[in-house]
Amino acid sequence: MDVEILARMQFAVTIAFHYIFPPLSIGIGFMLVLFEGLYLKTGNKQYESLTKFWIKIFALIFVIGVATGIIMEFEFGTNWATYSRYVGDVFGSPLAAEGLFAFALESGFLGVLLFGWKKVKPWVYLLSTIGVFLGSMFSAIWIVVANSWQQTPAGFHIVGKGMNARAEITDFWAMVFNPSSIDRILHVWLGALLAGAFIVLSVHGYYIYKNRHILMSKRAFKIALVVATVFSLLQLYIGQRSAEGVAKDQPAKLAAYEGHFAAYAPADMYLLGYVDNQNEKTTGIKIPGGLSFLINYDFHTPVRGLKSFPTEDRPSLVNAVFQFYHIMIIIGVILIFLTLFSCFLWWRGNLFSKKWLLLIFVFAAILPQISNQVGWYAAEMGRQPWVVYGLLRTSDAFSKSVTSNQILFSLILFTAIYLLLFVLFIYLLNKKIMHGPFEYNREDSLKSENTNLLIKE
Repeated sequence: MDVEILARMQFAVTIAFHYIFPPLSIGIGFMLVLFEGLYLKTGNKQYESLTKFWIKIFALIFVIGVATGIIMEFEFGTNWATYSRYVGDVFGSPLAAEGLFAFALESGFLGVLLFGWKKVKPWVYLLSTIGVFLGSMFSAIWIVVANSWQQTPAGFHIVGKGMNARAEITDFWAMVFNPSSIDRILHVWLGALLAGAFIVLSVHGYYIYKNRHILMSKRAFKIALVVATVFSLLQLYIGQRSAEGVAKDQPAKLAAYEGHFAAYAPADMYLLGYVDNQNEKTTGIKIPGGLSFLINYDFHTPVRGLKSFPTEDRPSLVNAVFQFYHIMIIIGVILIFLTLFSCFLWWRGNLFSKKWLLLIFVFAAILPQISNQVGWYAAEMGRQPWVVYGLLRTSDAFSKSVTSNQILFSLILFTAIYLLLFVLFIYLLNKKIMHGPFEYNREDSLKSENTNLLIKE
C-alpha cells in the first residue's frame, strides 16, 4: 500500500482515539466547577459527593488521554519529517505554550483535587477545580491554534528553498489569531462541553432509570441539562460562523462539504445525500439555494464550486467529506431537539416520569463524541490535498526514508494497543459508575435517597 496513505491512516487512528478523551476532560472539568461551586454556596453534601465522584472519572480520562497523546509527537518525526521541518518553527511556540500553561496547570491542580480534599480549605479546593478546568481549556486553545494555522496560515514567512524550505514566525499574535482560530476554538470548546454534559446526563439518567441515587442524580441531571441546552444552541450559531469563515478562506473545502460542483452558481444545502465524484453530481434531499443563504443571506448568490479549482487542488474523497460533515450537522440538530424537548417536560413537571427518555439519555452520550470525531475528519479531509493550506501538499510532507511495511507494522501494533486501552478504559469507567458516588457519604446519602423515594417528582 502507498506510504502516504498508510501514514495518513496511522495518524488518523492515533489522533481519533486520543480525541475521545480531551473533550471529556474539558466538559467534565466544567461540570466539576459547577458541582463544587454549588457545594460551597449551599453546603449540600450531595454536591460534595458529586464532585468527588466525577473527579475520579476525570482522573481516569486524563491519564488515558495523556498516554495516547504522546505517540502523535513521535509520528511527526518518524512519518512526517518534511512536514515537521517545514512547520517546526511555527508549531514549536503553541505546543510549548500548551505544555507550560495548560498541561502543567491541569496536572498540578488535579493533584490537589485527588489528594488534598481534607488538607486544603474549601475555597482552595474550588480554585483547584477551576484550575483543572482552565488547564484543559488552555490546552485546547494551543492545539487548535496550531491546527488552524495549517488551515489559514498567517504571521509567517518562508525561508530556504525546495526541501529545505521552512516557515518562520514573523508575528506571533497574527499566527495565534489567524483567520480561522477563534471560530474553531469556540467550536471545539462547545463540542467538548457538550460531551461532558451528556456523559453526566447519561450516568445520572441511568441511576434514575434504575432507581439508584435518586435525589443526587436529579440535581446533577438538571444542571447538566441546562448546560447541554445552552451550549447546543450556541453551537448552532458558532457553526454558522465557522461556515462563513470556511467559505472565505477555504472555498474548496466548503464546496466539498455540500458536494457543490458548479464553478459559480447558487449552491444548495443538502439534508441527506450522496456525492458521485466521478460524474461530479450530488443527489439527495436538499434546500435549494440553502448554502448560498447560509453564507450570504441570499438564496441566489453564486458560490464557488469544485469545478473552479484544478483537479489536483480538490479534496479527493468528496463523498466522505460530505457524509462526515452532514453526520455532524444531523447530530447537532438531534441534540438541540432532545435538550429542548426535555426542558419542556421539566417545565411541565414530568421530566423524570418518562422512562424512555431517560433511556435515550443513557445512550445519547455517544452522540457528541461521534459529532466531534466526524467534524474533525470533515475538516482535515476537506483541507486535502494540502497539509498546510496552499503551501505544502500532503504528498510532499511525509518522510521519504520510511517504508510501507514499517508503517503497516506500527499501525497494526498501535491499533492493538489502543483496543486494549479502550477495553481497559471502558471496564474501569463502568466499574466506577456501577459503584456509584456514595462511597464518600454512604450513610447520609442513603438516608437522603430513602427519604426521596417517598417524594413524588
